[in-house]
Amino acid sequence: MEIIHQLKKLGFNEYESKSYTTLVQNGTSTAYQVSKISGIPRARIYDTLESLVEKGIVLKEDYKKSAVYSPLPVEIFLQKTQSEWEDTFRTIDKGLKDLELKQQNVEDNKVFTMKNQSAILNYCKELIKKAEKRIVISFWSDMYNMLENELKQIDHPVKIQGITFHVDAPIANLEKHRITPYTESANSDHWFVLSIDSKEMIYGPSLSEREIAFYTDDPIHIRLLEDYIWHDVLVNRLVKQSDENLEQWITSGRKQFFLED
Repeated sequence: MEIIHQLKKLGFNEYESKSYTTLVQNGTSTAYQVSKISGIPRARIYDTLESLVEKGIVLKEDYKKSAVYSPLPVEIFLQKTQSEWEDTFRTIDKGLKDLELKQQNVEDNKVFTMKNQSAILNYCKELIKKAEKRIVISFWSDMYNMLENELKQIDHPVKIQGITFHVDAPIANLEKHRITPYTESANSDHWFVLSIDSKEMIYGPSLSEREIAFYTDDPIHIRLLEDYIWHDVLVNRLVKQSDENLEQWITSGRKQFFLED
């Protein structure tokens, strides 16, 4: 049942979730009735209901020789849960940021590994929002398409520079990489690089192939990869402007350098 799954995300265990939904659906009930309807073992139902009473989610009333239980009205339950969640979020937000600030003040520059496509993309989006002056990218179409909206929605002057692969109409100032044997090869690595103000960077392979990336605030890493992007942009421009057939010469030289057959 989906509602049980969602209640568990809020911190209720399965028995608590089943007990509360049973009371909401059936109204005031005895522990025996809740147990019978929900399938919760009778040996566990009393502890479960008492737990909900302690949390203020269930109301207990002595009735004759036993007790009956009523659910906190749904609207009040939702308001209570939202308020508690927001308080928790604010406390965690401040606490974690304070810890992060202390860590940034004492640690050297770092490089760490990130995993999970969703986490990597969210981190990229947050970095883009943080940009103050300059963003440098090297994106193939898959990564560009996933972050294009964030790049377009920057609401203050930020210079976006770099190069794209297989992107038909990149935003202004971005170079379109020419079509080459390398860009058309099925074996080409679709790496991405995202640099923010030359202070923070995320880079890695295509997320559709491997859900992994690397974050760094190390200036040496950042300068090296930004320089790599600049050389890519420069070569692309020189080839486009040249009347000579440089593409074959570049392709041959690349194969020799990387020992490719």
